[in-house]
Amino acid sequence: MYNANKPVADELPSSGRLLRSTAIAIVGAAAILVTVVLPSEYGIDPTGAGRVLGLTEMGEIKIQLAEEAAADAAAGTASAREGGAPEPATAGAAPPAAAEPASRAAANSVPTASAEAPPPAGPETRSDEISVTLSPGQGTEIKLVMDKGAQARFEWTANGGLLNYDTHGDGGGRSISYEKGRGVPGDEGLLVAAFDGNHGWFWRNRTKQDVTLTLRTTGAYRDLKRVL
Repeated sequence: MYNANKPVADELPSSGRLLRSTAIAIVGAAAILVTVVLPSEYGIDPTGAGRVLGLTEMGEIKIQLAEEAAADAAAGTASAREGGAPEPATAGAAPPAAAEPASRAAANSVPTASAEAPPPAGPETRSDEISVTLSPGQGTEIKLVMDKGAQARFEWTANGGLLNYDTHGDGGGRSISYEKGRGVPGDEGLLVAAFDGNHGWFWRNRTKQDVTLTLRTTGAYRDLKRVL
């Protein structure tokens, strides 16, 4: 059987060449880490090449979105805790004549409106205005307490600055995101509550100077509260 010839010593790479190749590989990996990975993933750009290539902005956006998502989740948890326990059923309902099976009792547990009792009155139309000054990196959240289907017109401005925002709602174990924006000077429109609960906005100042936020609202909501 034919065996391949073993390479002679002169054909093998020398120790110096191996060390040189290893050093070149290490330097190349370090260059990729500094110029590509750090700017695009963490917004760190020690050489300035990442900003020229547009990678630093990509990393900054990733970090901002991650921080805002964490802050929004924390704010949602705080709002849910403020919601409290549901109110007890209205007193005065006649007790059942006899015990019913659990399934039938559950089906009959929904109260029916009395023909003589007027429907519950909804919240009256109200108007509010609030201003908050945000330092660089600071965020705030303002919510309207609204019934399902209630409407509120709003207008907010960053008073010459720019803000990131997230319009959302939570309540009764539910949550919804209506709209998001980044680097916006202001917004206006109509907010329609998808369910009973707290509906409003979270803002964060990502600029390098103070920004004064002014929010004006008019509509059928029960309360306006600053959560953060």
